[in-house]
Amino acid sequence: MKKLKIQKKPAQQHNLPAKALQSSLQEQIDYIKEKTGNSIDVVIRKLQLGDGKSAAVVFVEGIADSKAINDFLIESIMNKHPVHNSQPIFEILLKEVVALGDVKEITDWDNLYLSLMSGESIVLVDGAQKALSASTRGGEHRSIQEPGSQVTVRGPRDGFTESIRTNTALIRRRIQNPDLWLENMKIGSVTKTDVSIMYIKGIAKDEIVEEVRNRLKRIEIDSILESGYIEQLIEDTPFTTFPTLYHTERPDMVAGNLLEGRVAIIVNGTPFVLIAPAVFIQFFQSVEDYYGRADIATALRFLRILIFFISIIAPAAYIAVTTFHQEMIPTQLLVAIAAQRETVPFPALVEALIMEVSFEILREAGVRMPRAVGSAISIVGALVIGQAAVQAGIVSPAMVIIVAITAIANFATPAFAVAISARLIRFGFMFAAATFGFYGIILGVIILAVHLCSLRSFGVPYLTPMAPLIPANLGDTIVRLPLWAQKKRPRLFSDNKENRVGDHQKPQPPQSRGMVNSALEKGDQDEQN
Repeated sequence: MKKLKIQKKPAQQHNLPAKALQSSLQEQIDYIKEKTGNSIDVVIRKLQLGDGKSAAVVFVEGIADSKAINDFLIESIMNKHPVHNSQPIFEILLKEVVALGDVKEITDWDNLYLSLMSGESIVLVDGAQKALSASTRGGEHRSIQEPGSQVTVRGPRDGFTESIRTNTALIRRRIQNPDLWLENMKIGSVTKTDVSIMYIKGIAKDEIVEEVRNRLKRIEIDSILESGYIEQLIEDTPFTTFPTLYHTERPDMVAGNLLEGRVAIIVNGTPFVLIAPAVFIQFFQSVEDYYGRADIATALRFLRILIFFISIIAPAAYIAVTTFHQEMIPTQLLVAIAAQRETVPFPALVEALIMEVSFEILREAGVRMPRAVGSAISIVGALVIGQAAVQAGIVSPAMVIIVAITAIANFATPAFAVAISARLIRFGFMFAAATFGFYGIILGVIILAVHLCSLRSFGVPYLTPMAPLIPANLGDTIVRLPLWAQKKRPRLFSDNKENRVGDHQKPQPPQSRGMVNSALEKGDQDEQN
């Protein structure tokens, strides 16, 4: 019963009316200093107005644009003294003096602190029981750079930053359409983090947009520091290693998904944007697939699917073959493997676990070490440990090769979220292979397929459009059809019935032989003339 009472207290506090501002400027300043603990980055600049009354400009140094405050706020107030007697000073400041775009009135302390801590400047006037909030958000932030987690050979080189407005601007540059709607909300009782959802009205399903909106509004937490917080709080199935939301640093990838009917969730303070709903095949697609030829993109997608299965099954298959199914190995290869394993004191499972755990430790060390030495440590450590383990007779050379191929295949997976899932599932397949051989691997594949079929992402089946089968949407899965053949948007994401591509868009140039013959005939006529 005590826990229930504790959970009800915040809900009751939200219903309390907001405290109104005082009319005395000194009392307002004292209240701000007391609430912020006299923090040195909260700047309070007092100004003297023309009719003898005083005012103050309050802003937080570092998250507000100091140049805009000085040029368009303080300088405007100082140069344009409001000496008119016909209107109150507050109205003159609001309509004539403050030279900034977004200016609004504030009448309570909650909205004042919310605006102040968001980077806006607050103008207080003595005798006025309200304040002005001027949009001066800015400060220092990281410039636009190429994303490091999703590198492509062909395509744009700009990536998201930690500024939410910079990120939304990067998307709007690609989709210059008024139907691209943006909704903002504050999440986190302490951090008050800006979270925006972006979608294209008329293309995205209203049910999916409403579901995303409702799940975000249900979040009750004290802090949101990264989009991973949001992902864990709104996903459909928390107990799975597979991600049910897609995250990316690339604006062009977000734009492409918005055009298919998905919804983007943008969180202030992180360069990773969430995309919902997400399907399994989406994690094996690269944005570069759409910038090149369809046949090459299809071949690469087949390769990525093969890589995923190699990263899951390769050590398990080696364990199964060497433990239970030696008859499946050619005789010469079997003799070579038997000679290698003659001095190894451990069974194949223990041998594989030793190497897999060692490689995982090296991989984690390479990620956590400084960038200058991280890659060198991981490469040198793998070579040294692998060679030393073989010479010491702890593992066989064939096992080192299998583990190395598995690690390389895991690195080649486009999406890190799926790659790390494969790293965990791999150990389950290894134990199944050591217990039941290939029967255990087949049973594991069946369980994995059933689990993937049971997953949902905002109500959309995870294996769409393969299960359930939607033939009209199979042109952008493992096989990537040419752009002129992808006329329909994904049915489960979008209600828009219009074709994405017009009719008769297939390239149909004149026959090359006809062009050559006409050129030769024209040349002969010129020579005769």
